[in-house]
Amino acid sequence: MQPAENVDLNQISPVVLEEAIANYLKKHPEVIERALLSSGFLDKLATKEDLRLLIEMMDKRFEAVDKRFESVDKRFESLEKRLTFMQWFMGFGFAFLSVLIVLIKFLTVGPYP
Repeated sequence: MQPAENVDLNQISPVVLEEAIANYLKKHPEVIERALLSSGFLDKLATKEDLRLLIEMMDKRFEAVDKRFESVDKRFESLEKRLTFMQWFMGFGFAFLSVLIVLIKFLTVGPYP
């Protein structure tokens, strides 16, 4: 292979370049390790403890949201009860008024000649 300074990367096919890099990294795994350590990538990985704490925190938040929705559900249930009561009350009221109007008409109308 030619020295690195004389190689034109545009003339090398991507497959050959990929194979050369893969072979080099197989022979020198410390390069990957140094790259990972210097990039700070390993510092960003979560431990099992971090994940456990995250899950606990999410569970607490979901429980709080559930409690909020339970209180909203109770409000809607009470509103539904009130509306049902009003519906029955108005139905009986209109029925009573209808019967009352019929009775008044029946009692106030004189005999037909």
